[in-house]
Amino acid sequence: MPELPEVETVRRGLAPVMEGARFVKVEVRRHDLRWRLPRDFAARLEGKTVTGLGRRAKYLLADLSSGDVLIMHLGMSGSFRITHRDARSSPGAFHHERSSAAAHDHVVFHMSSDACITFNDPRRFGSMKIVPRTDLDREPLLRALGPEPLGNEFGAVLLANACHGKKTSLKAALSDQRLVAGLGNIYVCEALNRAGLSPRRRASTIAGKMGRPNEKAERLAAAVKAVLVEAIKAGGSSLRDHRRTDGSLGDFQHAFRVYDRAGQPCPTRGCKGKVRRIVQSGRSTFYCPVCQT
Repeated sequence: MPELPEVETVRRGLAPVMEGARFVKVEVRRHDLRWRLPRDFAARLEGKTVTGLGRRAKYLLADLSSGDVLIMHLGMSGSFRITHRDARSSPGAFHHERSSAAAHDHVVFHMSSDACITFNDPRRFGSMKIVPRTDLDREPLLRALGPEPLGNEFGAVLLANACHGKKTSLKAALSDQRLVAGLGNIYVCEALNRAGLSPRRRASTIAGKMGRPNEKAERLAAAVKAVLVEAIKAGGSSLRDHRRTDGSLGDFQHAFRVYDRAGQPCPTRGCKGKVRRIVQSGRSTFYCPVCQT
């Protein structure tokens, strides 16, 4: 499932053709996505202008001139494709076939910016929902989410306080969207490796008395921010389904240190360990048992 860097990459690709543009026509080719789209879905969007396109954790949030917010989630295999009405006559216009073409094109936005934005989702675990902006703080999809790891409030103090007294593993704690929003399996593994901390370590060990951060918390908070910034710069990680809005792949998978690298030498300088794969909470964890303690 796409994590924060992949969703942010998609947001940055959509923003130039969505922000300030009006929904001229909305085609709903399938209503039965992760949950069924309401009958008035298209009607609530058509004629409305996107005043801003943001992101909260793994959700895209399009503010509308009507006072509503369009919430979009990519699910496991969802992607957005941008084309233009004059694409056929434009030299070098990009075209990329994905999945099995129109069979999985479920929602199409025709924008006043001349862009046609198509949501393609073979597995149909993606979702869209329209809610009033005034109700956003109470929206069940968003209200329990923790702080954004790239936000100003996130750091060692917040991370240590959230982990204080927790008996769960550090891997499980970082994967909890109530503790940190947007992190998933890939970037938790990568951040823990950079910080030199074992995914098996008890989460409470990065906090001292009264939840104050120790040196481990400082290293981990810095590693989380660093790996996310680098992944966004690389366009995210493309393992199966992630595509940028122009159809190209993300590149960060080529920079993985441990994720999906079981059996390979640890990349940490001076370490002679090998990357190991274990299973935690039904998910694969990759780490070096020598330098991650």
